Amino acid sequence: MEFSTTENRQMIAQAVRDLVEREVRPNLMDWDESQHMPIDLFKKHFGPAGMLGVLVPEEYGGAGLGYHEYVDTIVEVARVCGSIGLSVAAHNSLCTGHIMYFGNDEQKKRWLPKLATGEWLGAWALTEAGTGSDAMRMATTARKDGEEWVLNGTKNWITHGISGDVVVVIARTGELLDSKGMTAFVVERGTPGLKGGKKENKLGMRASETAEVIFDECRIPEANVLGEIGQGFQQAMKVLDGGRISIAALALGIAKGALDASVAYSKERHQFGKPISEFQAISFKLADMATRIEASELLIRQASDMKNKGQRMTKESAMAKYYASEVSVYASTEAVQIFGGYGYTKDFPVEKFYRDSKLCTIGEGTSEIQKLVISREVLR
Repeated sequence: MEFSTTENRQMIAQAVRDLVEREVRPNLMDWDESQHMPIDLFKKHFGPAGMLGVLVPEEYGGAGLGYHEYVDTIVEVARVCGSIGLSVAAHNSLCTGHIMYFGNDEQKKRWLPKLATGEWLGAWALTEAGTGSDAMRMATTARKDGEEWVLNGTKNWITHGISGDVVVVIARTGELLDSKGMTAFVVERGTPGLKGGKKENKLGMRASETAEVIFDECRIPEANVLGEIGQGFQQAMKVLDGGRISIAALALGIAKGALDASVAYSKERHQFGKPISEFQAISFKLADMATRIEASELLIRQASDMKNKGQRMTKESAMAKYYASEVSVYASTEAVQIFGGYGYTKDFPVEKFYRDSKLCTIGEGTSEIQKLVISREVLR
């Protein structure tokens, strides 16, 4: 397993860090308070910087990089703002990733250049109000009508559900509970019958738009079917293997941000005539945070290395996502404790890390679902 930091990776991480410090940090609390998703940030800055097509081959307008560089990108964004990191992750690994892995050459040429350059923002629609982890009971349907498919139903908890320019949607084309009864489709914004619904008012990740996507007799051509009819569920599961690395990287970035803030504060804050970093109660908290964060990163790098090599990594990505997300909650909770009363105010960054971190244990498969995946793999 080879994942040592190269000079090229250091340059990419520094470039992302500089961009985020300049364009995100001064605005992050205003965006959080107002639940404003800064679309211009993605289209004018992140897209041209290659951050929205990290894994997309250069022939389709992307950066043509691997999963280690992708993880570096997410981490550097999330250690400043989890909300923006979440949007970058969802755009790259879910919508763009699904088209990249399962689209034909014509479909890739049609959609990937716009997604990779930030001209278009992507959304990925699997979850419904009554079917989270139980995706095979989805109610959204697609029926064939001549040369077209007609979509009906509502998807929930969709990142960029209102603002996304293109949506990859998984709909039922066969019988309920049939794993080969679902198909993936690409729907462009502006298609009659496609509209955004309710925007969620969330605890954290408030600058990342989460909303319903509604399909009402939405007609799309046969050319918008991704892969084979009936293979949508299998495709989605493979996409989620990579998506788990994304959320793990997001969690890692949040945890690193919480640790960075805690170390700096512990050196500045004085009590009883000395910095609180000199008290064992605080220094041991920092030691535990740093150790768990390091372990998280090793799990993530292992899964990324396997993904780069085209190896099956269902267990490894689930382990990375499960552990890193729980560590993110742990680290941000400890950060609030280290800051004391100040950590409970919005004048300091750790309360936002605390709020944002919780989503990582829920989105793209809860911690309980990750343990189910891991245990099944262990017992194979």
